[in-house]
Amino acid sequence: MSGCSFYTVADSAYFPGAVALVNSLRLSGNEDPVVVLDCGLTLEQRSRLAGEAELLPAPSGAHPMFVKWLALLEHPAEVMVLLDADMLVVRSLAPLVEVAAGGKVVAFADLNPARFQEEWAELVGRDVERRTYVNSGFIAVSERDGHDVLARLHDAQQRISREPFVGSDGTIRRPFKYPDQDVLNAVLGAYVRSEEMAVLERRLAPSQPFAGLRLRDTKTLDCRYPDGSQPYLLHHLYAKPWLAWTPTNPYTRLLPRLLVADDLPIRLRPEEVPFRLRAGLLPEAVRDALVVPRVANAARFKARLELKRGWARASGRATSRQSDRRGVGGAP
Repeated sequence: MSGCSFYTVADSAYFPGAVALVNSLRLSGNEDPVVVLDCGLTLEQRSRLAGEAELLPAPSGAHPMFVKWLALLEHPAEVMVLLDADMLVVRSLAPLVEVAAGGKVVAFADLNPARFQEEWAELVGRDVERRTYVNSGFIAVSERDGHDVLARLHDAQQRISREPFVGSDGTIRRPFKYPDQDVLNAVLGAYVRSEEMAVLERRLAPSQPFAGLRLRDTKTLDCRYPDGSQPYLLHHLYAKPWLAWTPTNPYTRLLPRLLVADDLPIRLRPEEVPFRLRAGLLPEAVRDALVVPRVANAARFKARLELKRGWARASGRATSRQSDRRGVGGAP
């Protein structure tokens, strides 16, 4: 069993994301072994990854979201770091590995840190403590302290239902709207004490629009906030830049560096990635040009919204004055 390993899950559609993740690990000084759970990679994609990662086959037909814990169970290490394939690592993860080695489960707060569903207790068979809701894109845990938790995660993941239902109060409820993430928080809240958790603030693993974050050096992946602090990860939620056009941000600006640069451990050919994500002045100009319509649309939307609010306020004042003229009883 090795000291530390990094894990991710990928299918053929997420191959570019997995390549960028592995390359970002190496460029940011994270040299420990990488394990990729193969949920449908092509033969060529497997061969491209094999030089930098060990590939494990996932159960036939399995959705990546429902088997992501399996790689850690089947190929354990003393410290295991699971990362989603839509993440980029932009600095050494050694401080987080050290915390996990000391017996804590390391995670980052989610966009909605207050999410909690009472129905989670039914899945795990015991009370779930309400605490900060964490993102499932990253988790670091030691094999010694986390094996049972990982086994419970994998088991619970197979038993959830994503179907909404009507609660006792008559409202429609979706306790597992986010299948892997809700299961993670349910199991952690039931089986891991709060003092055994190390939950880092979300700005250290931000997602778009990456507010306040500036890419200072593409070559070294140096990203910083105005106060000089550095995130560990960049997480691109929702639409993936290699599958669809997305607004330019630090993540998308790093992709050419992490997919087609000459010094990469795994290098894709330029024709394997969309033109807008290739290196060079012309693709960069295209990326910048595509931002303009999006900004203009956002500005128009905001202007219309403010105009409607102004009309609503004016209408409200007019109605109030009319009511005042009518008197308390409402008679004209």
